[in-house]
Amino acid sequence: MSTPFYVSPQQAMADRAEYARKGIARGRSVVVLQYTDGIVFVAENPSRALHKVSEIYDRIAFAAVGKYNEFENLRIGGVRYADLRGYTYDRDDVTARGLANVYAQTLGTIFSSVGEKPYEVELIVAEVGERPEDDQIYRLPHDGSIVDEHGAVAVGGNSDQIGSYLDQRHRDGMSLGEALKLAVESLGRDNNGGERQLTAEQLEVAVLDRTRPQQRKFRRILGRQLTRLLEPGAGTEGEAGETSSAEDAEEE
Repeated sequence: MSTPFYVSPQQAMADRAEYARKGIARGRSVVVLQYTDGIVFVAENPSRALHKVSEIYDRIAFAAVGKYNEFENLRIGGVRYADLRGYTYDRDDVTARGLANVYAQTLGTIFSSVGEKPYEVELIVAEVGERPEDDQIYRLPHDGSIVDEHGAVAVGGNSDQIGSYLDQRHRDGMSLGEALKLAVESLGRDNNGGERQLTAEQLEVAVLDRTRPQQRKFRRILGRQLTRLLEPGAGTEGEAGETSSAEDAEEE
């Protein structure tokens, strides 16, 4: 009779973590930055159908990297949680912190389960407040832990290098144009220190805009508006506030 092959729990968890990290690193990065009037999400994503950034509820948005089918299932679950809680109690009871806790429980259970592989995803849940100091940004790695972030955060791809670049250059009080250009510059940096020029067609951009009069603060920045914001010398608050009716129609 052969001796069963033994793997220590520590080694099993380390192997699962390495598996998930490698899957996440293969995806293109997403960065999230605070600016004066809200929070901007920028992803390198040429697809116009498969979104990495989406609205969850009135003031809450979601960004993810990794396997699309896995983080899309999590997004749908988050929308259902938010809708049910807002309907049962009050819309103000739906918070990014509560949603992050739900995602953490789900990811942690899957990561520690022997019967299934860990999710190859990393999430960001953000909520815009009435003031910049009230903004909330939570990063959730594959193992279900929660990291409270401030200022700027990057996930996926070469996120360590991008995050270091952002930390050195991000500052409070940036306009939308300034924050967007910094995000694009950081996404264009590769592991070897080279730089790529990313165009509007290669980007997915959305904001949680605290100045928006509607209850829903999420909107996508598309087409001509995005191109204008990326132009050298552009990015004034007047340009940042322009949103065409066609762009509004494409909001989620």
